[in-house]
Amino acid sequence: MRKLENKELERKSVEDFKDATKTPIIIVLDDIRSLHNIGSVFRTADAFLIEKIYLCGITAIPPHKEIHKTALGATETVSWEYQNDVLSVIENLKAENVAVFAIEQVENAVFLQDFKPENDKKYALVFGNEVFGVAQKAIEICDGSIEIPQLGTKHSLNISVSAGIVVWDLFQKINY
Repeated sequence: MRKLENKELERKSVEDFKDATKTPIIIVLDDIRSLHNIGSVFRTADAFLIEKIYLCGITAIPPHKEIHKTALGATETVSWEYQNDVLSVIENLKAENVAVFAIEQVENAVFLQDFKPENDKKYALVFGNEVFGVAQKAIEICDGSIEIPQLGTKHSLNISVSAGIVVWDLFQKINY
């Protein structure tokens, strides 16, 4: 077994990425403090051809060297937009018939392994602050909540790890 060189991976160019059919997933980041987390989410979004990222509240926006450090250029490929108010973003997405789900531990949340995305439906995933999670007011207007099961002593995962887990799960359920 031999490790592949980058040139053997046949990755898309920036132009090819922008022209490619996107996975019908939108990521909403609300009040994310860590620029490294933001960059990591961009990189995950690039890997799975995510349609768009909304950056809300105190979430920093590109260009920024700390975002770039983990995004590795994904801020140039993934479509993104800054909106101050996450509630407006959620309402606008719902008005466009996008199913909006908070990624959070709440009453009646659906465990990730049990979540079944519908064919021909677009989904928005709301990820919240590293300390406080998704704001209660945002949770109240979402269509539902998805929870990542956890069996250890900690009550949460890093936001970039959570995004990677949920995006990969939905990506494979949608595409395979």
